[in-house]
Amino acid sequence: MSGRKFRVLLAESGSGEAADSLRMLYPGPHSALELSVVPTVSALLLSIELTSPETILLDLSLGKPDPLEAVRRVHRAAPSIPLIVFADIVDKSYAARSISEGAIDYLLKGFMDGRTLERVLRAALERNTVEGLADLLRDKLTGLYNRDGFTTLGTRAMETAMRSGGTLILLCALVENYSSLEEELGSLGIEQAVRETAELVGSCFRRSDFLGRLGDAQFAALAVDAAEPSASVLRQRVESRLAIHNQSRKPRGPLALRLGVGYWGANDPRSFAEFLDAVESELRQAEAVLSQAGTRQDSRMER
Repeated sequence: MSGRKFRVLLAESGSGEAADSLRMLYPGPHSALELSVVPTVSALLLSIELTSPETILLDLSLGKPDPLEAVRRVHRAAPSIPLIVFADIVDKSYAARSISEGAIDYLLKGFMDGRTLERVLRAALERNTVEGLADLLRDKLTGLYNRDGFTTLGTRAMETAMRSGGTLILLCALVENYSSLEEELGSLGIEQAVRETAELVGSCFRRSDFLGRLGDAQFAALAVDAAEPSASVLRQRVESRLAIHNQSRKPRGPLALRLGVGYWGANDPRSFAEFLDAVESELRQAEAVLSQAGTRQDSRMER
C-alpha cells in the first residue's frame, strides 16, 4: 500500500489509538499516509471538501447519544467515500449496525492492530478502485452507469451485502414507446425523453443507490439495504411520479414505462448477473404477452 499518498480523514476522541495505529502502519518522515485528524463529527463534515479523503474513519463515541445518526450524517455528506467506524467493545452492536447505515466495515478499540487495520484499509482502496473504474463506464447522454459499470458496482454491492447480511432491491424500467417517440420527436426529442426518464427514476432513489442506463430504452436502479416491502413502495413511487410527469409533457406524447422489481437477501445463492437477468426477464415476458395480444388482434381484424 506504499508508493502514493493515501488521504485519510479521521474523527477520533482523546485516546488517539486509531491515529497511532495508522502512523505505525505508515511510519517514517516520508510516509505514504496523509492523515487529517479532527475531534468532532461536525469538524469531520466541514473537513471533507477541504481534505478530499480517500477513506474516512469515525469514532462512534463522538456521535453519542445517537452514534448511528452520526454515521448517517457522514455517509450522506460523502456517499462515495468508504467509511470505516470504530467503537468500544460495549458499543459493538452499534458498530455492527453501522454497516446498514453506510459504513463498509468496523473496528473495535483495543484490537486495532496493524494487520486488522491494513485489511480494512485495503478493502477501502479496492472499493475506490472499483468505483473509479466504473466511472469510466458511464452513459454519455445521462451520466448514468452503462451496463458494464452497473454490473460491476452491483456485483460489489452484493459481495458487501453477503458479508454484512444486507439486502438489495433492483428495479428495471423499459421505455415501451421508445421507437414511436423517436419517430414522433426525432433524435433531439428522444434524447430529451431519455434524460427525463433518467431523472424521473433517479428521483425515486437515494443518493447512495446505483443508477444505470442498460440500453437505449432500458434503465435500472439498485437500492442497497432496503427492506423487502420497499420493493412495492419503489414501484408505486415510480408509477406515481411518472403519472405526474406525463401531465407536464403535454402536448408531447407520454412516456410509457414497463417496470420489473426484484429482491435479494444474503441467503440468496444467485450472482448479481443472475439477479439482474431475473428482473429483466419480467420485462421480456411482459413484452412477449403484449406481442401475442397484438398478433391475436390483427388476426381477428383480418377475419
